Amino acid sequence: MLIRFGFEIGISTRGPLPLILALSPHPSVTGRILGANKIMTEPPVPVEEFLDSFGNRRARLTAPPGHCRLWSDDVIEIDGEPDVFEWSARQHEVAHLPPETLLFLTASRYCESDMLSQQAWDLFAGTRPGWARVQAICNFVHNHLTFGYKFGRPTKTAVHAMSEATGVCRDFAHLAISLCRAMNIPARYASGYLGDIGVPPSGPGDFCAWFEVYLEDRWYTFDARYNTPRIGRILMVRGRDAADGAMITSFGAYKLEMFRVWTDELPETMTHSDVLKELEHLPEAPALTLAMAGSS
Repeated sequence: MLIRFGFEIGISTRGPLPLILALSPHPSVTGRILGANKIMTEPPVPVEEFLDSFGNRRARLTAPPGHCRLWSDDVIEIDGEPDVFEWSARQHEVAHLPPETLLFLTASRYCESDMLSQQAWDLFAGTRPGWARVQAICNFVHNHLTFGYKFGRPTKTAVHAMSEATGVCRDFAHLAISLCRAMNIPARYASGYLGDIGVPPSGPGDFCAWFEVYLEDRWYTFDARYNTPRIGRILMVRGRDAADGAMITSFGAYKLEMFRVWTDELPETMTHSDVLKELEHLPEAPALTLAMAGSS
């Protein structure tokens, strides 16, 4: 399967503005990538790439005063298989978990698992440990929260989502992560590209948040917003929660002027030269309204 993925973001600022971006495919992403596989800018400025403590690809730059355009446009070749589903995957006892997973058992900035512990045990103590318990948590979050861009805000946490029963996709992920951690299941935040591949069109593209849990000696992908295995995820960042993988971290104020994201399946008959020709120009993907942009 060939998937064209990318973004175009326009900002303006009154003075030089240092930025740290988390907008590149994660190093663990498998599949051949055709294209520059880096963030481009207009006007051209130096872009420094580095790996953060979670192994995410980050980019650092200083946007000049005035208007600045950031974009990336690539094609990836992947197997086209849906998210792995393994109903028999077992839950580990905490004493037997690998040390590197323990970080994802405790509360974090947006995932107050300690404050939701009693509710989690009241809701899920009777479920079978392992995949069935995580699926029960996904079912609950999927049904409890109403999705809407108007419900997103930068300070909204899992506790807020639980009490308000609303959110964007990162709130679905944060609440599910918190409930999993409260039930002693390591859970971590993930975000990236997820287009409408194999499902009906849902409107302008956006980045998407989901989560991963550690069961049966490996990490599995779960998605409480859609609550069904999906095709074509392209991971960008992982972390304890969204604070570890913000799309744009700015050290000063800016105005968001334009935001569009595309994740589109291409014909498998396309040759290498066909793909490179397609990448000579950005696609005509619709933009999100600025009130919606980056809220998912």
